Amino acid sequence: MARILIVEDDASFATMLKGFLVKNSFECDNASNGMMALRKLNEKSFDIILSDLKMPDLDGLDLLKEIKRKDHDCSVIIMTNYAHIKSAVKAIKLGAFEYIAKPINPDELLAIINKALIKKSADEAPPVPATSSFEFVHGQSPDFQRIIQHVGLVAETDMSVLILGESGTGKEYIARLIHQKSKRKDKPFVSIDCGALSENLAASELFGHVKGAFTGAINDKDGQFKLANGGTLFLDEIGNLSYEVQVKLLRVLQERKVRKVGGTKDFDVDVRLITATNENLSPVASSDSNFREDLFHRINEFQINIPPLRQRKQDIEVYAQYFLERANHELNRNVKGFSDEVMEVFLNYDWPGNIRELKNMVRRSVLLETEEYLSSDNLPELTAAEGLLSSEKEHSQPKDLKTLAIQSEKALIAQTLKDVKFNKSKAARILKIDRSTLYNKIRKYELEA
Repeated sequence: MARILIVEDDASFATMLKGFLVKNSFECDNASNGMMALRKLNEKSFDIILSDLKMPDLDGLDLLKEIKRKDHDCSVIIMTNYAHIKSAVKAIKLGAFEYIAKPINPDELLAIINKALIKKSADEAPPVPATSSFEFVHGQSPDFQRIIQHVGLVAETDMSVLILGESGTGKEYIARLIHQKSKRKDKPFVSIDCGALSENLAASELFGHVKGAFTGAINDKDGQFKLANGGTLFLDEIGNLSYEVQVKLLRVLQERKVRKVGGTKDFDVDVRLITATNENLSPVASSDSNFREDLFHRINEFQINIPPLRQRKQDIEVYAQYFLERANHELNRNVKGFSDEVMEVFLNYDWPGNIRELKNMVRRSVLLETEEYLSSDNLPELTAAEGLLSSEKEHSQPKDLKTLAIQSEKALIAQTLKDVKFNKSKAARILKIDRSTLYNKIRKYELEA
């Protein structure tokens, strides 16, 4: 298991980052500043140092110089705001492996870590297992059994698969299951959330770029197609890709060749493409669709529809029990089950955030529960978008304009997300803000279902 030291003075961001990396099978430790990081480096070895650029005491550049001076055997990845890109370039010249701009794109971070570890490894064994830590829970409903049957049929082929379903229904899990059952199961599975990619960087992220292709391109970068070569590439929320990127993607799928942004050379790629969306991309079905019809037919060789959880009541108890067992293990609790009242609430609730919302609900409730069985007293008052149980407490109105504005903004975003069934692209258009701003506010207000 690769060891990563996170050097970050923002405690909440460091905790979030550590949780994400641990979930992806890395061993992590934290240091709140450069001096603490050097002490930890003297105590034990790390494979990767993820360091913020601007910190009190000893900043990222000074830490990098000390690491290189003491010849520690680790790769340093600098995290920085866009305003400090010039300093990040300086860090590369001082010996940093790579830099990544905040806000962090999780898939980009994993790709950079992966490259650093592959370079470090003598036999270039992939450090992030594609399927070894993958767990999948089978629902009991007839709809889910039909999905599993279709997965078994299409997995053995190389057909492109389009997975349709509301946000939180488990589209990525189905994609991973297809990969796990395919002849490519021992090759990489690379997942990209297209909704989190800015329009300017999407082409670079997917296809790579050459040094000097655009401002900030200080060295060559491999795209996700090349990282997934031989395996499976999963593009979630594919409808968010710009028209220009759609054109390039269509060319890659037709010719099985990738050209980096700013490059002149084509590279052969052998990638099985699985895509997902919570929108109707078909130009025939939707007159205002901005998705290319030829690309739609290319990615839609086989289609899997995942019904929302509210239409699969038989699966609710199965998932709830599984999430309970996981929460007990991860949070060191010992809740034995659900009260009849809680299960009745679960079965009668609409679950606009689907399986993801149920998982978060169970996890939070297990953390709060002090008795043997989960009771309604410890169910959160609100889900991501609406009340689960009516509150018996009367909340006092805020007395200052700032708090009132924050509460109003949060309520408006939550209601909009609920109205569009957590389709973030539609929500951003309705709210008249860009997707990156919406993503930041969803994290800020903890509205992710």
